[in-house]
Amino acid sequence: MTLLVPADTAAETEPSCYSRLVNDWWCGQYLSDRQQELVDATVEHLVITASAIVLGLAIAFPLALIARRIPRLQGAILGVSTGLYTIPSLALFPLLVPFTGISQTTVVVGLALYALTILVRGMLDGFGAVPADVRESAKGLGYSPAKQLFKIELPLALPVIMGGLRVATVSTVALTTVGTLVDHGGLGNLIASGVRDNFRAQLLAACVLCVLIAVLLDVLLVLSQRLLTPWTRGARV
Repeated sequence: MTLLVPADTAAETEPSCYSRLVNDWWCGQYLSDRQQELVDATVEHLVITASAIVLGLAIAFPLALIARRIPRLQGAILGVSTGLYTIPSLALFPLLVPFTGISQTTVVVGLALYALTILVRGMLDGFGAVPADVRESAKGLGYSPAKQLFKIELPLALPVIMGGLRVATVSTVALTTVGTLVDHGGLGNLIASGVRDNFRAQLLAACVLCVLIAVLLDVLLVLSQRLLTPWTRGARV
C-alpha cells in the first residue's frame, strides 16, 4: 500500500533552490549536495586537458624541428597540422574510437591533434625569432647542434612558444567539454546534462568551473614563463 505524501510536505523535503518547483541559477545547496560530483568532473577535466597538452607538445616539438631543418617540408607540416583543426569533433572522436575505444584516451588524442595547429606554428615562430647572428656565434664557439638548440635557441624562443602554449591550453580547456560525446568530457558531461534537463544550477556551476580552470592554467603558465625567462622582465615597460 502506497502512502500519498501531501504536496507541501514533499516540497519541504526537497532542496530549497533546485527541485521540481524551483530551478534557480544560483544555488549554494546544489554546490553542497553535489560537491563530490563537481570535484570528480573537475579533476577529470584537468587530467584530460593536461594530458592532451603534454601529448601535443611531444608531437609538435619534433615536427617543428623537422620543419625548421628541412624548409621544403614546412608547408606540408603546417598544412597537415592546420587541416586537423578543420575536422569537426563529431567526426574526429568517432574515427578514433575503433583504435582507442570509448575511453578518456580518445578525448586526449583528439585534443592533442587539435592543439598541434597552435603549438607547431608557435614553435616555428619562436625559433624563427632567434637572431641569425646568435646562431652564427654559437657555431663559432663550437656548439654542437643539440647544445645550440637547448642552450641557445630554445631559451630565446621560449617567450613566443609560451604564448602559443597559453592559447592552446585555454582552447583545450574549452574543447575538453566536447569529450561528452564519448562520455569523458569532464565538466562537459555536467554541462550537457544540465542543458538536456534544464538544470540551471548544474549548468552554471559547470560553466563557471570551466572558466576558472582556464584562468588558473593561464596564470600558472604566465608565472612559469616569468620563472623560465627572467631576462625578459626588465624589458617590459
